[in-house]
Amino acid sequence: MEIPYTVQPRPDTGIYNAKLGIWLFLASEVMLFGGLFSAYVLLRVGADSGYWPHGWLDVRFGTLNTILLALSAITTLLAWVACKVGHYAKFKFFHACTIALALTFLCVKMYEYHDKWIHYEIKLNNGTFADGHLVEKSDDFDLAKKTGTITLHGRIVSDETLLYDLRSQKNIEQKETVVSAADISSMENYGPWHNTFLAIYFTLTGLHALHILGGTLVIGYLWGPGSKMWKTDHERFTNRIEVSGLFWHFVDLVWIFLFPVLYLT
Repeated sequence: MEIPYTVQPRPDTGIYNAKLGIWLFLASEVMLFGGLFSAYVLLRVGADSGYWPHGWLDVRFGTLNTILLALSAITTLLAWVACKVGHYAKFKFFHACTIALALTFLCVKMYEYHDKWIHYEIKLNNGTFADGHLVEKSDDFDLAKKTGTITLHGRIVSDETLLYDLRSQKNIEQKETVVSAADISSMENYGPWHNTFLAIYFTLTGLHALHILGGTLVIGYLWGPGSKMWKTDHERFTNRIEVSGLFWHFVDLVWIFLFPVLYLT
């Protein structure tokens, strides 16, 4: 059975089925991310004064990822143009560039996640706070048994609020600090459970990263096995490239909102 309107536009909408489908799907995606952005705003407005993080994310990595996605938006568009004009080699090149840029984006994001995973806030028995990145734990370190030591590259502060607004503090001195397990009241890394900001940060960027991964798999398929349709049904294949490009541009647009909201405010 032949599926209608895979190439020709529908008389009722003026576009072919796949394009109509992707626009409906993207509408649901807008509602998904819109709800999460709204949650971010409400959580931030409702946060206690002095306890909303500022400067916790490295703007350099956020800027790099913004550039990577902006370039990938250009290359995926050029891949579609190459399809339209019938240049197979250029299509393969530009789609390969899109895949490489997407994978680089994911690598940068994984590095950022790892950086948070090894970052610890330790509350000490004397009421001060040790904060920094894990350097090493002694072989006998056991928080429950209060044995061993942990070494952080960071600082010790007497007021926890000093750990939240890093942008207002200049020339923060950090050094290796050895903390005994016997002196630790509690310790926790900067995972999504650490506070509200990190919970919404990991949720938003994690969901976005899954969209990047999914889009990369689709583009990779069209670049590889799926490209056989170039010869058998070129116009329908070009439409597939356009539809995947629309999804990719949406993912890029989401990051354009994520970057200033999470990294610059």
